[in-house]
Amino acid sequence: MGGDFGPDVVVPAALNALKHFDDVNLILVGDEAAIRERLDAAKASPDDRLRVHHASQVVEMGEPPAQALRNKKDSSMRVAINLVKNGEADACVSAGNTGALMATARYVLKTLPGIDRPAIATAIPSTSGHTHMLDLGANVDCTAEHLYQFAVMGSVLTAAVDNNPAPRIGLLNVGQEAIKGNDVVKEAGRLLEGSELNYIGFVEGDDIYLSDVDVVVCDGFVGNISLKTSEGVAKMVSRHLKAGFNRNILTRLAALFALPVLNSFRKRFDPRRYNGASLLGLQGIVIKSHGGADVFSFENAIQIARKEAQKNVPQQIDKKLETLLTERHTE
Repeated sequence: MGGDFGPDVVVPAALNALKHFDDVNLILVGDEAAIRERLDAAKASPDDRLRVHHASQVVEMGEPPAQALRNKKDSSMRVAINLVKNGEADACVSAGNTGALMATARYVLKTLPGIDRPAIATAIPSTSGHTHMLDLGANVDCTAEHLYQFAVMGSVLTAAVDNNPAPRIGLLNVGQEAIKGNDVVKEAGRLLEGSELNYIGFVEGDDIYLSDVDVVVCDGFVGNISLKTSEGVAKMVSRHLKAGFNRNILTRLAALFALPVLNSFRKRFDPRRYNGASLLGLQGIVIKSHGGADVFSFENAIQIARKEAQKNVPQQIDKKLETLLTERHTE
């Protein structure tokens, strides 16, 4: 029920996902009448792979997380996360209020042993394919230990979903030299150097897109600004290209010849293909879709949830943490 479009996007995205993935069953959580209205419009109905679970409340997009947690115990968000908690669902996907989703997921599912704070992670396009980056806004103030935990979670996520046994981890900094950065980042670097993770050292902002790094670790303040800045630059470039090609008849003709390249570029860097951020560190899988997601975008978020459920990402993070903590205590 959340996001800018609610069931108008979620219902058709769910129906598309059922067509594309034979191993997926879906539970649509929210106002049953509203959901069934969209199902009827699509000439679809609940069956053994699709069911509707009624929830009487909705968390508004601007609602304070504490208020939602306290007063919306039958919200679609809370009910969906409860289904994960009770084992009725393997993952929850929501386009709703990010703060409320994180607060509710953390309260209901709890964090994994050894994890102080959950983090938001997503894939970002790069010259070598894509890079996983975390944290993207859940934790604006972090200690070195938090960054170390983010690196562990990002490494496990990337290893699982990309079939990459040794993801290269970089710590975002103002320079690659050991003397640069604040005390927190320097200490986090020392912790990672002493671990068995494939830590390659400090990376800078441009390395997110240009270097052979698989996981970029930072606090949520830096990560969120980096992500939003990148989105802004991408939109600016797109608008300038469109304006340039529409300047006159000659530039429009040039656009026709350049169309195959432009279409390939648009497809490669289409943000909809990367929609779906993981709330890592919880004892369950929760995927946050962009609030403005369209049908294609939301289906991609469902696909990410499917992949993480198949790979048992929370269990793998738990196992990896236990191994690393044991090694640190025996050193």
